[in-house]
Amino acid sequence: MSSKITIKPNGTKKSDEYPTILFYAPEMHNLAEEIRSCSTKNPIELGDIQWNEFPDKWPNIFIRNSDQIRNSHVLFLASLHNPMTIFGQISVLYHLPKYLCRSLKVLLPYFPTGTMERIQIQGEIATAYSLAQMLSSIPLTRTGPSEVVIFDIHALQNQFYFSSNIIVRLESTVGLLLNELKKEENNNEKYVIAFPDDGAHKRFSHLFDSTNYSIVICSKIRQDDDQRITTVKEGNSKGYHCMIVDDLVQSGNTLIECAQALLQNGATNVSAFVGHGIFPNESWRKFLHSNNPRVHFHTFYVTNTYPNTQNLIDQPPFKVLSIARILCNICFD
Repeated sequence: MSSKITIKPNGTKKSDEYPTILFYAPEMHNLAEEIRSCSTKNPIELGDIQWNEFPDKWPNIFIRNSDQIRNSHVLFLASLHNPMTIFGQISVLYHLPKYLCRSLKVLLPYFPTGTMERIQIQGEIATAYSLAQMLSSIPLTRTGPSEVVIFDIHALQNQFYFSSNIIVRLESTVGLLLNELKKEENNNEKYVIAFPDDGAHKRFSHLFDSTNYSIVICSKIRQDDDQRITTVKEGNSKGYHCMIVDDLVQSGNTLIECAQALLQNGATNVSAFVGHGIFPNESWRKFLHSNNPRVHFHTFYVTNTYPNTQNLIDQPPFKVLSIARILCNICFD
């Protein structure tokens, strides 16, 4: 890649004329291509990393266009979705500033250890702190600290596990849902926004303050036999299409129990939106219309922050929303 950099009369360079290179984890190739396609005013060049292994399974990584990193704004689209992928990507992040990039922005759509952010019993390990410290060790670039962009982090206190060596920027995918609800095909739907628990309500309710949607909050209560059942704690679901909103889904049981409570209280339909569709052990299959699910979700929105969501394309009730345009704007913001 070649890029002409204009020199002003006083000898300084226009910062917006430095080239931008986007490197990415192998699992994020499709999203990286989308980001490049979205960027029309400010061109983005895709970087080329060779991700191989030695016979003993340790990473053997080679950056093909490393000579072009110097004086470039560098982006890295990460996916730390399992422990095996972390070491290789962290190694790349530690080396990019050493090739004299002007800036480094780490696009980390999903912070994987966010649910293990606190210690409740002596002996537990807060792995959110461990991963935050690893990312905090990214060296400074020529213009200062690197920026780490995270979407819908599970707990806001996670941001304070990072050191001041980097800048943490928290973003949300909820805007994609709001865009969907404004579409013409949804004009006749009477929506309310439902949260499966108080935690989701605290994290996301402020994002709906400027809308006219009513709020419903579900909660688990303990019965006399020590079992927990999900009930509607606050709000009215009767006669409404309830859109359940949460940051992530794993087994999906919490969403199913919330949906059952809403339907029992008169909801005409239930749908869901989650920022991160993790779905370990293919737990997404229990929601498929073709599998005659226990609870029928009208639409289940997920975003492509996590590699697994590729499996959900064209699988009703799932609809995969892309964060590419959001990331494209963030790249130059």
